[in-house]
Amino acid sequence: MFELMITSGFSAAHQLKEYGGKCEALHGHNWKVEVYVKSSVLDKTGMVMDFAEIKKAANLILAELDHKNLNEIQPFRDKNPTAENISLWVFNQLCGKMNSDNIKVSKVRVWETETSCASYSEES
Repeated sequence: MFELMITSGFSAAHQLKEYGGKCEALHGHNWKVEVYVKSSVLDKTGMVMDFAEIKKAANLILAELDHKNLNEIQPFRDKNPTAENISLWVFNQLCGKMNSDNIKVSKVRVWETETSCASYSEES
C-alpha cells in the first residue's frame, strides 16, 4: 500500500462551549492540516496521484474555514470546533471529492498548536 501526505493550513478563531477553561473564550490559531491518501495502484507515471491535486482539493475545503469564527459556520454551530471535530469534517469533505476505486483518503490530522493535534481515520 502506498501512502501520500500533504500539509496545508488555515487561520481561524473558535471557542469551546461548556469547556470550563480559558479556551471557552474566543481565541485563534494558525491550524496546520495533514492529509493522507492511500492506494495500492500506481498510474502510468508511477504515482498514486500528483501531490498538487491533493493540495488543491484540501485548499478548496480549508478555504471554507480560513479567517472565520468556526463557531459561526456549519457544521460547528451545533458542535464544538475542536481539533477532533475539524479533522472529522475535513476527512468527510475530502472523501467526497477524492475517493475513487483506487484512491482513498486515509487520515486527516489537524494541528491546533505546534505540539497538539488530533487525527481522524476510518481504520482501527
